[in-house]
Amino acid sequence: MSKIFLQAQKNYNQSEIDSAILKAFNFFGGPEKFFLKGERVLLKVNLVAGHEPERRVTTDPSIVKAVAKLALDHGAIPFIADSPGIDNFKAAAQKAGFLKISEELGIECHELTDPVDLPAQEGADFHKIQVSRYVLEADKIISLAKLKTHGQMYLTMGVKNLFGCVPGRLKAGWHYNVGLNRERFASLILDIYRGVKPDFTIIDGVIGMDGDGPTSGDPYEFGLIGASVDALTMDFWLCKMLGAKFEDYPLWLAAKRRKFPECNLNPEDLAGDFPADYLFEGVNIPKTRTMRLLPRLPFIERAMTSRPVHIPELCIGCGRCQAVCAAGALKHENKRLHFDYKKCIRCYCCHEMCPVKAIEFKESKLLSFINRIR
Repeated sequence: MSKIFLQAQKNYNQSEIDSAILKAFNFFGGPEKFFLKGERVLLKVNLVAGHEPERRVTTDPSIVKAVAKLALDHGAIPFIADSPGIDNFKAAAQKAGFLKISEELGIECHELTDPVDLPAQEGADFHKIQVSRYVLEADKIISLAKLKTHGQMYLTMGVKNLFGCVPGRLKAGWHYNVGLNRERFASLILDIYRGVKPDFTIIDGVIGMDGDGPTSGDPYEFGLIGASVDALTMDFWLCKMLGAKFEDYPLWLAAKRRKFPECNLNPEDLAGDFPADYLFEGVNIPKTRTMRLLPRLPFIERAMTSRPVHIPELCIGCGRCQAVCAAGALKHENKRLHFDYKKCIRCYCCHEMCPVKAIEFKESKLLSFINRIR
C-alpha cells in the first residue's frame, strides 16, 4: 500500500474540505482506525504566532474543523493545541480561528505547557528533550501541518510541525543551544518526531506559503492536501515537487547522515492526484548556504549564512524581536534594531515573530557569490 496520499483541493469550502479529509482517512483504513471511543486525540495545529487565516501562516480552520468533527463522530475526544513561540496562546488561537472551532464543537483548545521528558529513541542524537505532558498523555496525535518555506530550515511541513510540542520559551533555548548548525537542529526535530510518533499527518497545502516563510512569505496556491502515517517520507516527496534541493534541506541532510530509509524515495509510495514527476511552478525557495566542503567553524558559518536586517519604516516598535532572541543579539530602541552579528545564531526567530515584516534577510558577499554560480 502507498505511504502517501496527495489529493488536489483548490479552496477551503467547508463541505469540500470535509469530503477531502474523509477521503484521506479512508485511504489509510478509515477514521475508525484513528478515532476510538473515549480516546483523547491531540490535534496538533501550526500556530507559530497569531495571524488571521488569510495570511496563510497557520493551519486553516476548515482543516482543523473537519478532523475534529470526524473524531467526534467516532466517539473520540479531540482537543486543539500548540505552543506559540512568544504570543499569548488564547489571543493567537482567537486570531487563527481555532477558538471559534472549539466553541462551535464544544472541544478544548489550549496551550501545550507543562514540560516533561520525552522518552529517547534508539539511535537518537538528543536524549534530554522536554515536550508538553499533553502530548505524551494523548491517546492519539494527529498533526495538522502547513506547507510553507522557512528561512532557517528551508521548508516546514509535517515533521517540523512537531517542534511545537516543545513548550513556549524552551524553543528559544534549543535554538541557542544548537546554534548556527542547521543540520544539527534538524536532527533535534527528527528526534522529537520519532519520540512523539504522530499517528497521522495532514498537510494543508491548499494555500501555503513561499518566499520568506514561515510568517512573512507570500501565499502560494499549491492546491494540495497531503496525508500520511509517515510524515518524513511525505516531506521529502513534497520537497522534490516544490523544486527544492535536497542538499539544501537540513532535514534531509540529517536523515541522510543518520541513514534513515525514508531518504530513498520510491514512486510506488505515492497515491492520489499528483504523479511522482509533478513539479510546482515558480515556487520561491529561500536561499541557504552550502557548507558541505568547508570546515564547520563559527566564523565560516556566519559568513555563509544570510543575516537578519531591520526595515525601520515598517517597524511598529512592538519589541517582540528582542523578547524572542535567545542569544541576546539585538536591542530595540526607538523603533531601531541594533544587531550584534557576532552573537546572532541565525535562527531567524526575530523575523519569524515580527508581525509586520520589518525584518528581512541579507546575504553575505560570499553567500551571494556561491548562489550565483550554483
